[in-house]
Amino acid sequence: MPSSSPAATTAFGRLLSESAILVADGGLGTSLFALGMPPGACPELLNVESPEMVIEAQSGFLEAGCDIVLTNTFGANRRRLVLHGLQDRVTELNLAAVALLRQLSDRLERPVAVAGSVGPTGDLLAPLGPLPHDAAVEVFSEQIEALVRGGVDVVWIETMSSREELEAAYEAARCFRTPVVATMSFDTHGRTMMGFRPEQLATWSRDQAVVPAAVGANCGVGAGDVVLAVNELAEADPGTAIVAKANCGLPAYTEGHLAYPHGPETMPAYVDLAIRAGARLIGACCGSGPRHIAAIREAVDCRRSSRMRVTREEIARRLPHAARSTPSNPVRRVRRRVARG
Repeated sequence: MPSSSPAATTAFGRLLSESAILVADGGLGTSLFALGMPPGACPELLNVESPEMVIEAQSGFLEAGCDIVLTNTFGANRRRLVLHGLQDRVTELNLAAVALLRQLSDRLERPVAVAGSVGPTGDLLAPLGPLPHDAAVEVFSEQIEALVRGGVDVVWIETMSSREELEAAYEAARCFRTPVVATMSFDTHGRTMMGFRPEQLATWSRDQAVVPAAVGANCGVGAGDVVLAVNELAEADPGTAIVAKANCGLPAYTEGHLAYPHGPETMPAYVDLAIRAGARLIGACCGSGPRHIAAIREAVDCRRSSRMRVTREEIARRLPHAARSTPSNPVRRVRRRVARG
């Protein structure tokens, strides 16, 4: 019989127990690029070399009213940092990220949960790839130990694509007395790029000896696909807390920079559908900024209770890019993300 996650004694656990809906932050990478981070830079290095940029980006989300804000550590694991020659600075960069965010959150007069972002390694795990399970657990353990030592309220595993990598990250995280959230990225075909479906994530969660505090969907192709994934998760496990953290559609280069099609004006429909689908934690991902989060905050605060379940037809009508298509090649995009959001 699975036991509950050790969440009750943390700020995250208290917020989750006291609030029907929590608002998470938006695309940190998007905000850092808007503030001048050059393409190809290591976002996590900013924690020590340009901390004022990270503070400004995260301050925007806090001022917009989010309840949960993630550390600038999406790629702060040894396997990702080796791309920048920073593999020996894992502990330093993660501790610095938590310290910056704690500096901001502790000044607020309202409770805010500091979530330690843990992204993928960028490698395929065995048996499909070269990274053995035990080695992956060590990689995640090194990062998570630093995040927990720094004082995060919750370990936030995000944008996972394979069961193997999800299990390695969760095995590392559950060794600490800190609640864990786990989200995966589901695309238009209703699966992760490695073929994992939302109902399989629900089954995986229920089967854990210590269940995650929440599971859900983030990133993907757009809000419609995230809401569809949330709906499937809720149908498979109605009792779990579910995360919706969608990106703002597929970007296109416009006048020399990436432009996302979904602005803050689309957030009320997204929030309405996500809540009715079963989400309790709602934020945004790539392409979103403080204005998106402010719109989510307002929509959550002004929501009217509705027991009407969502349908795929309504999701497709109100949130574009929600059609399910043929699965894409699961291997070719394994290193596609450099920074969260």
